Amino acid sequence: MQPISVNYREHLMKMMSRSKAQLEVGEHNVFQEGNPEILPFIDRIIEDVLLPGSTILHSERLVELMAASKAGEPCLLLLEHFSNFDLPVLHYLIRKVVPGGQEIADAIVAIAGIKLNEANPVVAAFSEAYTRLVIYPSRAVDSLRKGGHADPAAIVAELMRSVAVNRRSMRVLGEIKTKGKLILVFPSGTRYRPGVPDSAKGVREIDSYIKSFSKMCMVSLNGSILRLNPEMGEMQEDLLCKDRVIIDVHGPHDCDSFRKKVKHAPGHHLIEDPKQAVADGIMAELKEMHEAVDREYPPLAVE
Repeated sequence: MQPISVNYREHLMKMMSRSKAQLEVGEHNVFQEGNPEILPFIDRIIEDVLLPGSTILHSERLVELMAASKAGEPCLLLLEHFSNFDLPVLHYLIRKVVPGGQEIADAIVAIAGIKLNEANPVVAAFSEAYTRLVIYPSRAVDSLRKGGHADPAAIVAELMRSVAVNRRSMRVLGEIKTKGKLILVFPSGTRYRPGVPDSAKGVREIDSYIKSFSKMCMVSLNGSILRLNPEMGEMQEDLLCKDRVIIDVHGPHDCDSFRKKVKHAPGHHLIEDPKQAVADGIMAELKEMHEAVDREYPPLAVE
């Protein structure tokens, strides 16, 4: 396994030359349309390392969710999160194996953390290929509040920006969610990192999304063509590997019914944080889906 920056340096340079990314995010640019000039470069990387047998199980459920979205229902996609290539591989396979997949892929709007835009021009170029609604994640806000910056005035200014960005993003979300879009959210809010249990925990804010949507599909991902580099943290240094990716889809679920099911579960009255209970319910179902696919399609040895 080698970093993307080693094997695909020329690709990265061409992507960056075509990038139109607005690196700094404010109230004026939280909604960012995907750049079709960049997508073919990412597709080529995926085609090089994605092994035969990669597919989407129960893809007809995505077709059903798309039909509900086109009828004006607010619809969610809730994905497991293992790498920064989760969305690219899902997007690629939808276009390749799902009937009417191009329309479905085009309808996806990913809720994306602000860091993907601002941390690094290479990461921003990858992110730019896909339509996003940028937010300031709760984990990043919490870090600010703990005083992670040396200058108190800078902390206050950044907290004010986080409030402005998130307020505007939620307003835009309200405008677009009934217009034939599929809003994609990672319920964990971050990539799962082995040995870090909290990275697999659902963020309580996911309950607010489910509460304001009508239908949702849960999506598990078994296999990954991009692995965290234990020595370097930036995406361009993540390790590419050949792997088979099996994606499974459950639903569409009725969002209100799911929340009620969690609330009426035995012992729910003892739970201190009902919002966290809903997030935990989502993550539990995704885990069950993942384990079921693993039993039917045992993981391959990573190359």
